[in-house]
Amino acid sequence: MDDTDRQIVEALRADGRMSMRALADRIHVSRASAYARVARLERDGVITGYAALIDPVRYGYALSAYVYLDIDQRSWKSVRRQLLSMTEVDHVALVSGEHDILLRVRASDAVSLRDVVLTRLQEIPEVRSTQTVLIFEEATPVQELRK
Repeated sequence: MDDTDRQIVEALRADGRMSMRALADRIHVSRASAYARVARLERDGVITGYAALIDPVRYGYALSAYVYLDIDQRSWKSVRRQLLSMTEVDHVALVSGEHDILLRVRASDAVSLRDVVLTRLQEIPEVRSTQTVLIFEEATPVQELRK
């Protein structure tokens, strides 16, 4: 990857619906070059897809939290599969340190969050314990790129 490829990726991260003409104009290359580079970035797995970014609060998820999980040894794949099936879980990471897994959970309210953590997560047999940290405000580089 060169600097032009990185500019393409950053432009598409900020606006994945950008036309090839606008992309080419923004990074000062021909449309043919923009098409070819984007196709190569997709083929090489650098760009893995395009998605709509949502405002979780406006979408109905007024409450977000990080939830740390401690799980039984060697149960990562089984637990991962179960976590990814939960609509409220929007990020799952196997981490080092005191805990085994870090989740970002989005819920409509405190009652829904309590249900996810105290019922659904703790019903998974391999989950030994949970710790929940509420998120008060979020900022992402993509949001800053769009400003």
